[in-house]
Amino acid sequence: MATNSAAGLLTSVDSMFTTQEERDNAQRSYVTDLPAAEISDFPNHPFKVRMDEEMEKLAESVKERGVLSPVLVRPMPDGGYQMVSGHRRKRAAELAELPALPCIVREMTDDEAIIVMVDSNLQREQVLPSEKAFAYKMKLDAMKRQGQRTDLTSGPMGQKSPVINSRNDLAAEAPDSSRQIHRFIRLTNLIPEILDMVDNSVLKEKDKLQMALRPAVELSYLTESEQIALLETMSVEDCTPSHAQAIKMRDFSEKGKLNADVILSIMQEEKPNQVEQFKMPKDRISKFFKPGTPAQTIEDTIVKALEMYRKRQRDREAGR
Repeated sequence: MATNSAAGLLTSVDSMFTTQEERDNAQRSYVTDLPAAEISDFPNHPFKVRMDEEMEKLAESVKERGVLSPVLVRPMPDGGYQMVSGHRRKRAAELAELPALPCIVREMTDDEAIIVMVDSNLQREQVLPSEKAFAYKMKLDAMKRQGQRTDLTSGPMGQKSPVINSRNDLAAEAPDSSRQIHRFIRLTNLIPEILDMVDNSVLKEKDKLQMALRPAVELSYLTESEQIALLETMSVEDCTPSHAQAIKMRDFSEKGKLNADVILSIMQEEKPNQVEQFKMPKDRISKFFKPGTPAQTIEDTIVKALEMYRKRQRDREAGR
């Protein structure tokens, strides 16, 4: 009897210091070990599970110590479970041939699962532009759908609050600004081959073209056929457009005048970063010039000195 009274007292005290939402979540979650085969991947999961050096290290660690941090799954109506957060740990467990891995099983709606999945993966050290692009789009769509629910977000007359339908809400919980989130979401309009080039600006894989985010955003406004024509030109020219060139292509596209010939003409324009630059540490030449000497004056003086040196060398070779 004393034990039951103590338990009842603890339960009562616990309820005083937790919210109803926290108590409901606790009832919806439990921890158990599950075979990886019983856990399906999240549909359209935007975060890639790459078989790279980091995965090899993770698999080796899991083989030695097991999965130290439980993955998050949700039960499915037709049986089995769906991964919400922990795809890399699941893959590492499979590579390590573990019979099961620790899982937090939690009841979640589709939109709740999307938001948790995106938030947990955005904390990773390296997130590719394409991963952010589709993740932000999925979360924003989920937030908008939640904003259409009358049970949680409507006012007293049933009207919908517009605040959670904006990128500002998404930015408040994300590592990127609202404007940057908009840029990332625009990338979902690129064909896969061009989007891979944007990812390679992070991965830096050899012998593959790289494209910065800003020009890629401009190119996302091109039609699919225009992007395919651009892809062919980039392959031939072995380069990607600058931000200025991408803006020019978008302008021609919006006027209905962008074709393969126009793309080639724009791509063959010399870009500032294509002009080979020669740099020299300033401390090596500063003693030859007064403080505050303009850079152009320094450059002109060095060129004249080199011209005089070359002339003297030629005179010597001619025996003069």
